[in-house]
Amino acid sequence: MQKKKRILLKVGSNTLTKETDNISRGKIEDIANQIAQLQDTCEFIIVSSGAIAVAKQFVKLESKRKPIFVKQALASIGQPHLIRIYQEIFREYGLLSSQCLLSYSDFEKKESRTNIMNTVNVLVNNNYIPIINENDTVATDEIKFGDNDKLAALTASLLDVDLCVIATNTNGIYTKASIENGTPETIGLVEDFEALRTEVVSSKSSHGSGGMQSKIEAAEVTKKANIETWIVNGLEDNFLVNAIEDKVSFTKIK
Repeated sequence: MQKKKRILLKVGSNTLTKETDNISRGKIEDIANQIAQLQDTCEFIIVSSGAIAVAKQFVKLESKRKPIFVKQALASIGQPHLIRIYQEIFREYGLLSSQCLLSYSDFEKKESRTNIMNTVNVLVNNNYIPIINENDTVATDEIKFGDNDKLAALTASLLDVDLCVIATNTNGIYTKASIENGTPETIGLVEDFEALRTEVVSSKSSHGSGGMQSKIEAAEVTKKANIETWIVNGLEDNFLVNAIEDKVSFTKIK
């Protein structure tokens, strides 16, 4: 049997909500449909945000404590709902899925790194798609620092994937001049990483906590691990298949 290409797909809150206030089941169906199309040649690991966004659909929490504790509580409420939606929809496409909650501190300990690697490899080898999120109820890194972009990069590096795909709400990274001119132009291929830094406009996404800067930092991690990273527009239907077939504009970081 030919070895399958291992792809880590990172999906942010803006993509999962399609820039609304609700998780889009249609977008998760779109992801499932694409994985089903590609499963003969590719195996997938998903890093998914969205727990807090899901919880906000159901509850409104009040607290006299710091807002970060409210977000952690919302993550606790939303995570089971998020994984249930994934499992229900993936099952309709004949896909098996599992949940993995990780913290950045897990990547700092050799034993934890080995456990993550072994567990995920068992899941993938048995045709389960691990759906990874940060354990927000005990860690605040993702809430504060990067909408899972860094977590995706660290996971991709640890698991030695062939390709890391970050789904966002733009057609990749735009040149700074084109943004300033109001006519966004995608940087198609990045080979000079230092030159790329000068093109990044600092901005935050509406639902997520990342923005393009955190994606560049994630790509720096995967680059060191010799992993190619694509930044694609996850709001578009069939975004991954279209990127693989080179039918859409996106940024490829060699």
